Amino acid sequence: MTPITRSRRRYLTVATSTLLTLAVVTSGCASKTKSTDTTAAAADTTAGSTETTVAIDTTLATATTAATDTTAATDTTLAVGSSTVAGTDSTAVAVAAVPFDQARCDANKAVGKITYLSSFDFAAAASIVDVVVAKEKGYFDKLCLDVDLKPSFSTSNYPLVAAGKAQFSSAGNYTEILNFSKDGAAFVALADYGHTPIEELLVKADSGITTLAGLKGKTIGVKGDIPPSLVAMLSKAGLKRGTDYKEVLLDGFDPVVQLKQVDALPVYKSNEPGQLDKAGIKYTAFNPTDDKIPGSFGLLYTSKQFATDHPTVAQDFIRAALKGMEDAAADPSGAVTLSLKQITAAGNQNFLSQEGETFRWKAELAEVVKGTPSGPLGLIDPAAFQAEIDAYAAAGIFKGASPATAGTFDDTVAKGLYGADGKVIWPS
Repeated sequence: MTPITRSRRRYLTVATSTLLTLAVVTSGCASKTKSTDTTAAAADTTAGSTETTVAIDTTLATATTAATDTTAATDTTLAVGSSTVAGTDSTAVAVAAVPFDQARCDANKAVGKITYLSSFDFAAAASIVDVVVAKEKGYFDKLCLDVDLKPSFSTSNYPLVAAGKAQFSSAGNYTEILNFSKDGAAFVALADYGHTPIEELLVKADSGITTLAGLKGKTIGVKGDIPPSLVAMLSKAGLKRGTDYKEVLLDGFDPVVQLKQVDALPVYKSNEPGQLDKAGIKYTAFNPTDDKIPGSFGLLYTSKQFATDHPTVAQDFIRAALKGMEDAAADPSGAVTLSLKQITAAGNQNFLSQEGETFRWKAELAEVVKGTPSGPLGLIDPAAFQAEIDAYAAAGIFKGASPATAGTFDDTVAKGLYGADGKVIWPS
C-alpha cells in the first residue's frame, strides 16, 4: 500500500443482546464499477409515537411504513442490526437532501471522536487517499461520524488500535494484520482495495543479473524487512532466505543512493520506480504478480472489539471511505490535491511532492483496477486471502504453523455497502 512498510450473507458478531437499528433511504451515486449480486428482502417497518421497529438485516431491504402522519411511500433502504427501539423520535434529519435516520445519527455521534491512523503520512495511496477524500468532502460528517485523521506509520499503528487509542487504520497487506494479531491483540479487516502484491524487486540494469536465480550469493537491501511477497517470489525461484542471499540493512529512503549499495532493492511499484525514472537510473524489475505470487495491499481495519461494540459505526466509516475511493478513482488529480492539502497541514515531514503523489496514485490505482477486473473496489476475497497465506507459509514466512484466520476479516461489510448497480449506497 504505502511506500515504506508497509455468503450470501454473514454478519458481524455482536456481544450485546440488542442493537440499535436504523434505515437509510438511498439513491444512486456515480461509480465506474460493475454491479454485484445484492439480495433484496422485504421488511415491515412500523413508525409510532413511542417505538420504531426496523428490519433485521445488513443488506438492502424494502421497507413499507404504515400510514401515519410521518409515513412515507415504500422506499429502498439499508437496514442495519435488529431491535425495537422505544422512545425514539421518528423525525429524520436531512443528509444530502435525503433523510438519514435520526436514531442512527445519534448512535454514530454517541461514539464520540473516531481516530484514523494512516500507514504513511497522507500519501495518495489506497486505504489512505480514500479516507482523506471522504474527510475533505464531508462524507464522515454526513453520516454523523466525528473522524480525526492522524498521519502515522503502518507497523506503529497496531498497538494503538488494539488499545483503543485509535479506531481505524490502514494495513500494508493481510499478512501484516495476521502477524500483529498476537498477545491478545485482535484485528478485523473490513475492506481490501489491492488484490495483488504492490511490491517488486529491482536490480541495476548493468548488474548482469537477468533472472532471480542470478541473485544467489548476492545482497538484497532491507528497510525494516523484506516484504513477504518478495520472499515468496525468491523462494519460488529456489532461493532460501538466510542461506542463498545476504540482507543488508539500509538507512534512509533514497532509492538512487540505495540501489548503488546492494545488488537488489525491494521497492513499492507506486514509489521508488518513479524516483529512479526521474533520476535516469536504469533497472530491471522482478514483479511477484508475473510469477503468480498472491498478495494484497491497501486494507482498512479496526479492532475486533470495536467492530463488535459498534457495528453500525464500523459500517458507516467504511461506507464513507468507499465513497471517497469512488471519487479518487473518478478524479485522480483531485484526490492528489486533497492528499497534498492534508500532507501540508501535517507538516510534510517526509517531503512528499505533487509529482511524487501523482505518480503514486496513478500506479496504485492501476494496480487496484488490475486486481479487480470486475465488481466494486474494496471487497474482500476470502479465497485470495487464503492463497496469500498458503503461498507465504510454503516460503517459510510464518516460521512454523500458518496463523489462524478465523475472525480476522469480515467480507460482508464492504459487500453490503454496494447496491445492485455496483455503486456505494449513499444518501444523495
